[in-house]
Amino acid sequence: MALYKNKYRIESARWRNWNYANAAAYYVTICTKDRAHFFGTCVRERMCLNEIGALAWQFWQEIPQHFPHVQLDQFVIMPNHVHGIIIIQPSPVETLHCKVYTKY
Repeated sequence: MALYKNKYRIESARWRNWNYANAAAYYVTICTKDRAHFFGTCVRERMCLNEIGALAWQFWQEIPQHFPHVQLDQFVIMPNHVHGIIIIQPSPVETLHCKVYTKY
């Protein structure tokens, strides 16, 4: 385990040889700072979202409006983290690489 700011942390699970901008399905986990319960509470095995949790749900649903080549799959909000699957489709826009000369 490596140290970061004098704290032990788990090494990244990312594959170094993979470009995460590639079209694929990705499992995403986002945790709150210090694992604080920002999104609500679990009552009788059911998640009850608070105002911030409702905003997190709303913003997740809006992702395809901002990124049309992204589809959403399963998603769950827990008191201190979010799990979801996003599917990145091939980008409909292709860019051409061209040489840029800086000398006249």
